[in-house]
Amino acid sequence: MYPAAAVARRLALPALPLLLLLLCPVPAARQARRPNVVLILTDDQDVCLGGMVTAPLQISPVFILSSQYVPSALCCPSRASILTGKYPHNHHVVNNTLEGNCSSKSWQKIQEPYTFPALLKTACGYQTFFAGKYLNEYGAEDAGGVGHVPPGWSFWYALEKNSKYYNYTLSVNGKARRHGENYSVDYLTDVLANMSLDFLEYKSNFEPFFMMISTPAPHSPWTAAPQYAKSFPNVSAPRNSNFNIHGKNKHWLIRQAKTPMTNSSIQFLDDAYRKRWQTLLSVDDLIEKLVKKLEFHGELDNTYIFYTSDNGFHTGQFSLPIDKRQLYEFDIKVPLLVRGPGIKPNQTNKMLVANIDLGPTILDIAGYDLNKTQMDGMSLLPLLRGDKNVTWRSDFLVEYQGEGYNGSDPTCPGLGPGVTHCFPDCVCEDSYNNTYACVRTLSTSWDLQYCEFDDREVFVEVYNLTADPHQINNIAKTIDQEILEKMNYRLMMLQSCSGATCRTPGVFDPGYRFDPRLMFSNHGVRARRFSAQSL
Repeated sequence: MYPAAAVARRLALPALPLLLLLLCPVPAARQARRPNVVLILTDDQDVCLGGMVTAPLQISPVFILSSQYVPSALCCPSRASILTGKYPHNHHVVNNTLEGNCSSKSWQKIQEPYTFPALLKTACGYQTFFAGKYLNEYGAEDAGGVGHVPPGWSFWYALEKNSKYYNYTLSVNGKARRHGENYSVDYLTDVLANMSLDFLEYKSNFEPFFMMISTPAPHSPWTAAPQYAKSFPNVSAPRNSNFNIHGKNKHWLIRQAKTPMTNSSIQFLDDAYRKRWQTLLSVDDLIEKLVKKLEFHGELDNTYIFYTSDNGFHTGQFSLPIDKRQLYEFDIKVPLLVRGPGIKPNQTNKMLVANIDLGPTILDIAGYDLNKTQMDGMSLLPLLRGDKNVTWRSDFLVEYQGEGYNGSDPTCPGLGPGVTHCFPDCVCEDSYNNTYACVRTLSTSWDLQYCEFDDREVFVEVYNLTADPHQINNIAKTIDQEILEKMNYRLMMLQSCSGATCRTPGVFDPGYRFDPRLMFSNHGVRARRFSAQSL
C-alpha cells in the first residue's frame, strides 16, 4: 500500500499551465473532466487458438476490433511499437536482446522521451501509472539497472526482465523491491491489481490519469494462483487443420520441425495450453477489481479501457510445439477490446488495425495534435465512434529479425550454431535467418499475406487466407506474377516508410499507383524482382 500522506504530497500537481492547453486543446465542455485511459496488456495471449476463452467480461459492454495485429510477433519489439506508435524499423528494437535494442541505452536516449506516455505527462498533464512487465531487458545492469525510470511516468512499478509470477524484483520508482514466493503477498498478477487499486484510491482528483497494467499472464512459466491450479482439467490445445502437420512448402525453420510430434511433446504443449488459461483467471480478477474501483469513484463512465496482448502464440501448429515469433496468424493476431465514452457497445469492427495505433489513439483521446508526432500508426477513434466514410488502411507491415546462439544450443549441441529455443525434442523455434518481412493485406477483395525472408534462399511465402485461413498452402509459385511484383514493391515501400508514408494506399486500394520501373530504382530497401518459376 502507498502511505497516504506521501502519495498525497507526490500527487499534488500545480495547476495545468497554459502550455499544456495549447499542446492538448480540449473542447470547453470537456476541460473540467478530461477522459482517463487504462491500457491492460497481457503477455503472449493469442486470439486464434482459444486464448480468449477467459475473455475479460468484466469490462463489458465492449467494442471489439477483430482484426488487430502486431508488427512483430515477439514481446520487446511489439511493446516498443505500442509505446512509440512505430514499426520496428523506425524504433529499432528488433528482438528481445540488448543487442537487439531491447531497453538498451540507445532505446532510452532516442525513443523513450517520445513515447506516448511521455507526451501524455509532459504535454497533456496526465498522471501516468505503470505496473508490470515493461521490456524484456529492462533492469539489465548494462542499461542502468532498475534505477532507470523512463521519462513520462509519475508512478513506476516495473518488473525486472521477463515475466515471472514469484521470486522477482520490481523497480518501485527506481528502487529495487524483492518479492518471494508467498502467494498472499507475492503473486505478481495480484500485486499489480493491488498497486492499481491503491493508485486509484490515492491519485489526484484534479488531473486525468493514464494507467498501463502489464500482466505476466499467460506467459511462461504459467504459474497459476493456487485457487486456479486445477481449473480446466479436460482442456487441451485445439486440433485444427494445421496442428501437427509438416510445413512442407515453408521456410526451412518450419520444415525442420519433427512430424508427427512425439507424444511427450503433445503432452507438454497440452499442459502449457491449460496452464495458460489458468493464469488468465487471475487477470480476470484484476480487471473485475479495477472496474469496480473505477465505478465506486464515479470514474468508469469517463474512462477508456483497452485490453490487448503483445503477440499471439502457437501450440503445435506445423509441428512447432510452443512459442511465437513466426509470421502466421496465430502469432501476429491479438485481441483488442475497448470500452469508453462515446463508443458504441456490443459492436465488432473488422477493419485492419495494429498495435502501432494504440499510442495515436490514446493521444487523440487526450486532445494531442497527432501531426506533431512521428508515429506510423493511426487513431482508432473514428472507428470506435462509428464515423461514416472513414478512409482506412488495407495493409500493414510485419517484420522480425531472428535470434540464434553463436555456438550450439546447449540443449541440442548436435544442431550446430545459429538456432535457439530448441525445446522440446530439439525442435527449434528461431534462428538468425528467421528474419523476414511481410505485407498483411485485408481489403474488400483480398485477404492476403506476402512474406520475404532475408536468407540465402530469398524464400517467399504467400497465403490467400480467404481460401486457406490456416495458411497451409504457400502459393508463391502459382500466384499471378503481376500481384507478386506489386506485393514485392509494396513491401519495399513499407520497409522504408516513416510517419505518414506508412499510411499510403495499399496494392488493392483505388488510390494505389504502381510503376514497374521503380522495382529497379535505388529506393530504400533493395528491390528484388521475383519470378514465379524461380521460387
